Parts: sequence; C-alpha cells; structure tokens
Amino acid sequence: MTDKFEFIGFDACLMGTVETANILATYSRYMYGSEETEPGYGWDYTAIGDFLGEDPYADGAGLGRIVCDSFYEGCEEIDLESGATLSVIDLSEIDGIIVSFNDFSKNLYEASEDNSVLSAVVRKVKNADNYGGNNKSEGYTNMVDLAGIVSSGAGYADGADEVLSAIDKAVIYKRNGSDHSEACGLSAYYPLQLQGSAELEIFGDVAVSPYYLSFVDRTIYGSSTGGNTEDYDNSSILDLWLSSDDTEDYDDYWDCYGDCEPTGESPLIVFYDEPQFFEDGTFGFSLTDESLEYTAGVQANVYMISEDMDDLIELGVSVDIIPDWENGIFTDNFDGYWFSLPDGQILAVYVVEECDGYDIYTSPVLINGEETNLRIIHDYENDTVTIDGIWDGIDENGMAARNVYELSEGDSITPLYYASAIDSDDEYYYYGDEYVFDGEPEIYFDLLYDGEYLYGFTIDDIFGDYFVTDFVNFTVDGKDIYYSELS
Repeated sequence: MTDKFEFIGFDACLMGTVETANILATYSRYMYGSEETEPGYGWDYTAIGDFLGEDPYADGAGLGRIVCDSFYEGCEEIDLESGATLSVIDLSEIDGIIVSFNDFSKNLYEASEDNSVLSAVVRKVKNADNYGGNNKSEGYTNMVDLAGIVSSGAGYADGADEVLSAIDKAVIYKRNGSDHSEACGLSAYYPLQLQGSAELEIFGDVAVSPYYLSFVDRTIYGSSTGGNTEDYDNSSILDLWLSSDDTEDYDDYWDCYGDCEPTGESPLIVFYDEPQFFEDGTFGFSLTDESLEYTAGVQANVYMISEDMDDLIELGVSVDIIPDWENGIFTDNFDGYWFSLPDGQILAVYVVEECDGYDIYTSPVLINGEETNLRIIHDYENDTVTIDGIWDGIDENGMAARNVYELSEGDSITPLYYASAIDSDDEYYYYGDEYVFDGEPEIYFDLLYDGEYLYGFTIDDIFGDYFVTDFVNFTVDGKDIYYSELS
C-alpha cells in the first residue's frame, strides 16, 4: 500500500470496538462501526451512492455522517431504531485514547489491589451499557461501552477525564437509539461471564493496554482461586507485552484458565440469613458483609412444572426483586405476571438490558423451524410489550450473528424452553406449540396460568461465577398466588 484507505467500515454487528480501531489505525483514516447489533436492512447504499455521485471528493468524515444518518433513518422505517448504534471514528486520534487509557488502567490496576475497590469497579462495569446479548439464550459477546468501563473506575483511579476527552475527539459523529443513548461510540472487551481460555487468548493478542489486560486477568484469576487476588502478579503479562512477538506465549499463559467456567455454586456467596420467608411474607435472603463485597448482581429464576410432573421447565429470569445493597438484603417483588404470546403460551425470557422506563428481554424460539431469539421490549411506564426483532445470537464458534431481523406476517413462532427431568440429570429443550404471527408485534404481560411453579435466586459474583439458591413452590390459582416450602 502506498497510502491509507480513506475509511474502513463494517455493515455488521458489534464491530465498533477500540480493539478493532487500534488495529485499523495503521491502514485507514476513518472507521465506521456499530457497538450494537445492526437491524436487518443494514446500510442504505443508495443514499451513500447518491452522496458520492454529488460529491465524489468527499472525505471519510463527510461520508461517515451520511452512512450513519441514512442507516438510522432506515432503522426508523422498520421501527428498530431504539437499539441502533453507528459511529465514525477518526483513527488519527486513536493513539490519544490508547495512551490515556493505558495511564488510567495502570492507576486502576494499582487501586484494585484493594479488594473492596476491585469489587466496586467490577459491579459497576457489569451494570454499564453492554452490547450483543450477554445472557443465557443469546450467548455472551462480552462487549461493554468503553466510556462505561472508564466511568466505572473514575472514582478510584486518576486519569478518567483524559480518556473520556480522548474518546470525544476520536468519535467525530454517531447516531444512537434510545436503548443506548449514552453510548460513547466505542466498546471494549470485558468478561461479563467467563468463556474459557480460547477467548482470553484472542483478547491477549488484541488488548490495547497491558494494565487493562492485567486488571481483567486479576479478576479472572480471582475466579480460579476462590476470590483470593492478594498474590496476583502481572509481571508475566508486562514481560510478554514488552518483549515477545510470539503469540504462542500468550496462548500458554492463558492455558491455566482452560477449565475456569461458571459452576453455579460460587464459594464466595455466603449467607447471613439463608433464603427463607420473612415475617412480612416476602421470600429473600441476606449476605455476610464479606460476601456482599463479592456480589455483582441478583436475579430471580422462575420454573414451571409440566402437567405430567416429569419436566422442570425454565421460564427464565425476573429482575423484579427488592435489593438493599447497603445491608445486603434481597427480597422478592414477584407478582406472578409473565410474558406470553397472543395465543396464551408463556415465553421463556432473559434480560438483555435494563433501561430507564423499559427493559429489553430475549426469548429462545423457533422461527419457521429455525432456532433463534425473539427480542422483546417491556415499556413498563406506558404498559406495553412489543416484539423488537429476531437475533440469532452467538454461534458455537463465538461469532455474532450479523443482523437483527424483523418478523413477517405468516411466520411461525414456536417457544423454546430449557428443561430438565425432575427425577434425573437429563437436560433438553422443551417445545411449545406453533403460533402464526399475524403482523401485530404485541406481546402479553399477564398473570401466569394456573399451575405449579418454582421460584429462587441467582447471585452473580464479581469473578464470573454464580450461585443458585434453593427454590420455593408457588401455586397460581386465578388471581391468587400461594407460596410454600419446597416439598
């Protein structure tokens, strides 16, 4: 090459990352990329071609605005703009991000030697804006807004303002939907859930800062040592970063994490009060002070028992709990309402994102016989639930599906559920009945139909593992719900 490309753009999901921008800075003046998934129409090439026809000498910055605007307008036409993101990055400014982010990450790494700081920062990062799916149904992209990561550590390490200023200089234009109104334009890798050593090997090769890599590594190290990070040492990472050109050295480094996967029995979760019925009739628990420090989040699990009493059918996750983070007390706020198709079939749902005034969920389904995920928006301020599109999620090779698609009238929807046999360890899919989509995107949010259900909690620790509590029974009978100890 005798010159850089004017721009390199990605009409695809999840490519607006700082790692990608850092790699492309050698080869291009501008980068166009989306932090989030892209709706099915993608870019408007007619608008792009018309603009270049009128101004063939436009630079990458000017063209980038047209790409972003026409993409967003296309999303509006199919009512999928709420989750859209697209940004134009001036790659000449990437060095400013990398240098300031490395300085900040060094301060953050040193501050996180204090376990209370590590805990507080990780909890905030896990609650920052993230992209893709990052849930059981869709898989984990582990992409978090770069400004969200920096802001999570801003109260504990100097240099955050310099990074945020550098991001503002590099991201010269962006269009964000309401789901991601605060998205900065670039995301970065963070292991929201540990996916094994292969993912870490890739991250080791493309990380933009040895100190950020060390911060992530210390967190993962804690998952393999029962939370003990006192003897963690990042000298190997610094040596590899400064002296080695052989990526196999990184592969060897991450091998020790090959078996480090979530167990569902995190030893860091210790109860002061075991899950129980409190005097006010709520079901909940409290954690010890030390365990609370290790806790990243709490959600509720709801299960349905099949009519023949043979299958335990997972209905997914509810965020309708009452958290008291100051005292470590968490109680249910469950009222028996759940999502269902217009024909009354209950959907299994998992949280994608909790937003201001609404939440985004995903539901595993078959669409015309093909396994995928139904995106659902619950606008609880306006009391509406609607279908937002279809996304295939992350495949077995870790590749994210390219686009989010809309349903078409006449498509068949068959609910899917993760299930297990009550009297054995067998796990499998449980299938609902086929429903033909009539073109109306409405989803119902009503009381569960009469039957026997189970309710319990999942408690995430800061190192990527989690703990599943024992369950209690609840019976739905009309508008009445009866809780009882599990028999």
